[in-house]
Amino acid sequence: MTDFILENLRLAGESGPQSLRIAQGRIVERGPGAGALEDDLPRRDCGGYLACAGFVDSHIHLDKTLILDRCPICEGTLAEAVRLTATAKAAFTEEDVYTRAAALLERAVRHGTLAMRSFVEVDPRAGLRSFHALARLRADYADVIDLELCAFAQEGLTQEPQTLDLLHAALSEGADLLGGCPYTDSDPVAHVTQIFDLAERHGVAVDFHADFDLDPSGAILPEILSQTRARGMAGRVSVGHATKLGALPPDELARIAAQMQAAGVALCVLPATDLFLNGRQPGPEGLRPRGLAPALALARAGVTVTLGTNNVLNPFTPLGDGSLLRMAGLYANIAQLASDAEMAETFAMITDAPAALMGRDRALVPGAPADIVLLDAPDPAMAVRMGAPVRAVWKAGRLVLDQPRAEILRQR
Repeated sequence: MTDFILENLRLAGESGPQSLRIAQGRIVERGPGAGALEDDLPRRDCGGYLACAGFVDSHIHLDKTLILDRCPICEGTLAEAVRLTATAKAAFTEEDVYTRAAALLERAVRHGTLAMRSFVEVDPRAGLRSFHALARLRADYADVIDLELCAFAQEGLTQEPQTLDLLHAALSEGADLLGGCPYTDSDPVAHVTQIFDLAERHGVAVDFHADFDLDPSGAILPEILSQTRARGMAGRVSVGHATKLGALPPDELARIAAQMQAAGVALCVLPATDLFLNGRQPGPEGLRPRGLAPALALARAGVTVTLGTNNVLNPFTPLGDGSLLRMAGLYANIAQLASDAEMAETFAMITDAPAALMGRDRALVPGAPADIVLLDAPDPAMAVRMGAPVRAVWKAGRLVLDQPRAEILRQR
């Protein structure tokens, strides 16, 4: 592994050109003069680009990506998406899942993602085929991305108890954590309890899809918070979607945010899917309110809040490209953010916050892995505003992507 120096780059919070010296796949020196005495080492002029430790996608579904051609959308509702996908996944083969997932995984790496948590559906229709495909993918692509697999009960537990056995099998074969979806279960509370019980049995974290509509009543989040506290699982529980939070009055939102912070329960907001499936009212004149949890307000209350991709080109989200920076820009636009501080906070939701959720060290400091992404932007705020292109990616000190700025060929 070659030692080298990256110079003339920008680091968030630092003024002026900075340098990083890399040795044996790790950062060993940082600062304006890093590597100044190492005349024999290769150097790369980074052109003033912003360096970060790469994006972390804490919520994606690699197993059911790129199936839009198999699932014609008519209603654009959550119920339809679950129904169409359930039919389609019965025909998934291990090779089919692997091929589609690899295509999206590679696209995400091109967009600067270096770590990812993928849900993988385990039930009587999918069996363990999708899990086995993603387990292979995790091993095959370990040189370019860290992939965490969440064995997931998309279609409930109490009405299909055999799913619980399949989840146990997936965890026994190397799944990293456990996911539940109480809103598809006929007994949501029992679903939450069974997921927690199995997670405790295997000593893993849990990640729920929860409260995915704009009706503030009937939330399962209080039950998740209660069981998290009772089981002492602070910092090991997260929920995705939770769009009911967007329908709460400010005082109630503040109360729930304080409870989430105290319980150590994180939130992942999925802008593309949440906006597509929520807020539909009948008729062409019906209002379509933003179907999004208030990410910034919750983050400022001390809750760990992340932004994730969720789905790409399937009935849950019929668009997407695996770019977390695009997702950050979408959220900032829909949430009507404007200041540099708000943009920087949004950037943290695809970097620092998901890294903390997944127990990863993503700071570019001496001793840290040399996982480095160069963005064509001067700072995090402008990266979000512009959807800055990725210019280069290193994983553990190895260059895995190099895409210089395209030259415009003009007539002179």
